[in-house]
Amino acid sequence: MKYLKRLLVVIFVIYLLPTFATAGWWAIQDRPARWSEARWSSAQILPQPGESEEAAIYVFSAATGGMKGAVASHAWIVTKDKGADSYTRYDKVGWGSPIRRNHRPADAFWYSNTPQLVAAITGVEAELLIPKVEGAIAAYPYAEPGGYTIFPGPNSNTFVAYVLRTVPEIGAVLPPHAVGRDYLPDGEFVHLDADGRDLHVTLRGLFGFSAGARSGIEVHFLGLVAGLDLANPGIKVPALGRIGL
Repeated sequence: MKYLKRLLVVIFVIYLLPTFATAGWWAIQDRPARWSEARWSSAQILPQPGESEEAAIYVFSAATGGMKGAVASHAWIVTKDKGADSYTRYDKVGWGSPIRRNHRPADAFWYSNTPQLVAAITGVEAELLIPKVEGAIAAYPYAEPGGYTIFPGPNSNTFVAYVLRTVPEIGAVLPPHAVGRDYLPDGEFVHLDADGRDLHVTLRGLFGFSAGARSGIEVHFLGLVAGLDLANPGIKVPALGRIGL
């Protein structure tokens, strides 16, 4: 019983306390009440696609709408072929055909929230990786209508995390508040990334851990992530995100 109490205290301090604090702060902010009132235009983060001949890959994440935004974000992928004069954006959404292409500007606000640039690759490296990214998107196992579950997944973050695990050369993991990112397809319990540098062990994204060069050390509890970023020293805090040291 003593050890159970200690465990509950640890769970409360590490996972629930920052989540409740973030939710309280979020609740008092002035935010759009409805989808139609939110801002969805470009946040002017990316250069105009015609400004450079280089190929590019970008991964974005932004807080979602309503009270969900206190603890959860939405991720998407953007590509640009060499010499192209436009970007191609891929999202997974919860209505209609789940994988959407160019349904918003590449770097758009999401429910009025400014997107965070998670990864950026340009030049020859991006040119070589784009076919792999497109192959991973085409192979995503939950791309049909009905292939979306907001919690624990598969959701928008499950989709982007799948691509990042399949193409580890992108060298990124989604932030801790990307709830659903640790949901592994097809009931998989253990997954080793294609390059062998990150290991994921999870029960439907609810309980588990990740460890490796990109993930650092992470422990997942009910979709919330806490851990240490070793490659770029920092701590991963549930609901808040990564805090650099």
